[in-house]
Amino acid sequence: MTATPAAAVPQRTDRRALVSWALWDWGSSAFTAVVTTFVFSTYLASRAFVDPRLVAAEDSSSAAAQAVERELAHNAATVSTALTLAGIVVALVAPAVGRLADSSGHRRRSVLIGTIGVALSIGAMVFVAPQQPYLVLGAALLGIGTVAYEVATVGYNAMLGQVASGPQTGRVSAVGWAAGYFGGIVLLVVLLLLCIQDFGTEGVAGLLQLPSTVADGSWDVRVAIGIAAVWLAVSSVPLFLTVPEAAPDRSRTGGLLGAYRDLGRHVARLWRERRNVLVFLLASAVFRDGVGAVFTFGGIVAAQVFGFSPSQVILFAIAANVVAGVATFASGRLDDRFGSRAVITVSLVGLALTGIGVFLIGNATAGFWVLGLTLAIFVGPVQSSSRAYLARLATPGREGELFGLYATTGRAASFLAPALFGIAVTIGGSTRFGIIGVVVVLVAGLVLMVFVKREPARA
Repeated sequence: MTATPAAAVPQRTDRRALVSWALWDWGSSAFTAVVTTFVFSTYLASRAFVDPRLVAAEDSSSAAAQAVERELAHNAATVSTALTLAGIVVALVAPAVGRLADSSGHRRRSVLIGTIGVALSIGAMVFVAPQQPYLVLGAALLGIGTVAYEVATVGYNAMLGQVASGPQTGRVSAVGWAAGYFGGIVLLVVLLLLCIQDFGTEGVAGLLQLPSTVADGSWDVRVAIGIAAVWLAVSSVPLFLTVPEAAPDRSRTGGLLGAYRDLGRHVARLWRERRNVLVFLLASAVFRDGVGAVFTFGGIVAAQVFGFSPSQVILFAIAANVVAGVATFASGRLDDRFGSRAVITVSLVGLALTGIGVFLIGNATAGFWVLGLTLAIFVGPVQSSSRAYLARLATPGREGELFGLYATTGRAASFLAPALFGIAVTIGGSTRFGIIGVVVVLVAGLVLMVFVKREPARA
């Protein structure tokens, strides 16, 4: 398969390449929706990894109940530590990975290697039995999968310019993000019906009338994880068969150390000549962390503040993904017409105002459904237009390097929303106040966007 010249921007969007490219987003929802958000990370932090003797005595002994709470906190801290370490690794390697992919022309290969790493780590999660000694293994696999996913994403985002013409960059980026949301919806529904159903009360074991030892092994969750690994692998194949590699940039050599030296020069050059790019990277790092927290903490707020049951939380997540997918797909045309900066700014205003509304509505469940789904309207467009904005500013042939910086800056600010959420909860004495912490991060990102210039009309 021939390579596409790195400096060439396609005059029209190749629909076959676009569909194949978007299918990777569709398949990667197996990691983002199932592993890191709703299923595996929740499984690791659950009572499945607490001493069963303490769980059995929890209702009759206050000391046992306190011990269970301590172990649950330990489980959550273990997961958090794994993700923190993964974030540090990503921040260190992502720019170099992007730069090497640009110089060699092997963006597709970098996506392939990362995807294989993600699929293998998800597949290995099937062997994480609900016993305390397996907790560290599960957390380690979660961290490894996160690093592999972020590495794959750097090359994947850089390929946007290979499947989209300049005037259609926003629309194509939106198609990819929307495909990710819809892929997550379909997969969650499948797993909810076939496997999960409140972590094994009636799932695979009950449906097939398997022995209690099978149910006790949490095979409902573990089978769901196995299905997610296959989902990712199968959905990713068209990308590697259809989208061509970019032409290598022979002007840059020197291996890994040369990549870091070139990265330093690149950042210095951006500061001197294209400071707006650095300002956008800073602004996007802040507001992307706030946007991510909307989904990350949305389930916690729904359960603790508005009394949602586990099944209601998953149903709300499915509904939110539907709304986010439709809104993201629709925002692509708005992006191409009014510009990525305008879409980002309007969406951040909508997120901040709606978040304040969630804080003020009391315990009204119906109100949370309405405002929560309204929040979902703005989440996808922010993420999609951020990618489109950066793609328009990228120097042809160096997209991978810039998206590597994009990943690094995002990781560097990933502590903001969790930290402010926790501080607000501590000061306010209620989980509800955590909403204010997230809103503060969104507003900070909005303020920084004031200093970001409108992007050029074409790449």
